[in-house]
Amino acid sequence: MTFPPEKNRSILIVEDDPGLLKQMYWCFPDYVVFEAGDRETALDQVRRHRPPVITLDLGLPPDSANATVGMEVLSEILSCAPETKVIVVTGNGEREYALKAVELGAYDFYQKPMEPDVLSLIVDRAYKLSELEQENRRLAESNRHGELSGLVASSPQMAEVCRMVEKVGPTEVSTLLLGATGTGKELLARALHNLSPRRNELFVAINCAAIPDNLLESELFGYEKGAFTGAQKRTPGKIEYAAGGTLFLDEIGDLPLHLQAKILRFLQERLIVRVGGREEIQVDVRIICATHQDLSDKIEIGQFREDLYYRISEITIHIPSLHERSGDSIVLAKHFLEVYCREIGKTCRLDKSAIAAIEEYTWPGNIRELENKIKRAIIMSEDGQIRNIDLELPDSKPDMPELRAIRSDAERQALVKAMDISNFKVSRAAKLLNVSRPTLYDLLEKHGIKN
Repeated sequence: MTFPPEKNRSILIVEDDPGLLKQMYWCFPDYVVFEAGDRETALDQVRRHRPPVITLDLGLPPDSANATVGMEVLSEILSCAPETKVIVVTGNGEREYALKAVELGAYDFYQKPMEPDVLSLIVDRAYKLSELEQENRRLAESNRHGELSGLVASSPQMAEVCRMVEKVGPTEVSTLLLGATGTGKELLARALHNLSPRRNELFVAINCAAIPDNLLESELFGYEKGAFTGAQKRTPGKIEYAAGGTLFLDEIGDLPLHLQAKILRFLQERLIVRVGGREEIQVDVRIICATHQDLSDKIEIGQFREDLYYRISEITIHIPSLHERSGDSIVLAKHFLEVYCREIGKTCRLDKSAIAAIEEYTWPGNIRELENKIKRAIIMSEDGQIRNIDLELPDSKPDMPELRAIRSDAERQALVKAMDISNFKVSRAAKLLNVSRPTLYDLLEKHGIKN
């Protein structure tokens, strides 16, 4: 029995008394109501319809006089649909069974005789809680893949990158991200981490190009007390901090050669020794590296170890520059516009000149440059209209010659070539161009070519 299809809230009533079942049915005019009078039908309805709320009479056949069958049905429902809110319905003198049912996982209990208003109130509260929990589960799942689902892109080029990240993320392979500065390498590294079994552990990032060579070793491997001037206590390095999680080595192409050897040994043996120490420390960590440089070129000139390259690039993911990602510049611009308008507290829109300029510009600074220009334009905007001049971008009108000029130039080149081949003999040149002699004379005069 069901209500009209526009009612999307549902409830299952498990009750073996036909009279009471009918009375309960009319308590829920805003719900799609499913019915069951015994254990088998109840479980079948649960599997088929997954109702968010169930009212369950504990006195079910074949032993309606006690709660044994009802308690078994409750356990089976919670086993196959643990998110369901079950409200047990009991008779007078069965309070102990009701309390036990709640201990087993029932949402609440209700004692007969039935009061429609009270029962409706309990069911509505259960349904609202079910909705909240369902939304929380959806958000939790979204957050589990947060960095990837938060990636703003619509181009087929980035769709391919995302597919690779989704495949590689759950594995333990060392991954190398290759892409120009500002293409989002760290964002994708975090996505790999969040898709992995290590997602609940630390993601530790270090930029190998941002730390002086003489400090980078202690930053990576840590140091013992007294290892150098100022080392007043034992300090773990980034590798140790990332234990159990993921270590992201950004700009690995700038790693000094003597540290490349130490990183290689760590990758081979998963052992480190702090600066100034002797103890070997085992560290379980996943390594993700990134660089904007061509490591093959660096290998050829002796600035990067080939054996290290093969260790860090079990999987290589190439990230395209923004100008290679068809359509993404506008998608990203609108995303940043929404984010920073909300953050700054303004309402702005891109006008036609801005949209055209964004599409035409080559974005040498990639996503980072686009983000900075959008943020600046929002701050400087006075009327809510963002134009290409606000973005400090050139007019997008292409510098195209007129079609008439193109034709004229091609025509003149053909005349010069024909006259040259024919040794300036008009009759022969006319044949080469498949025109009459009078026409050729007119063309020569038009273009100022003397025969």
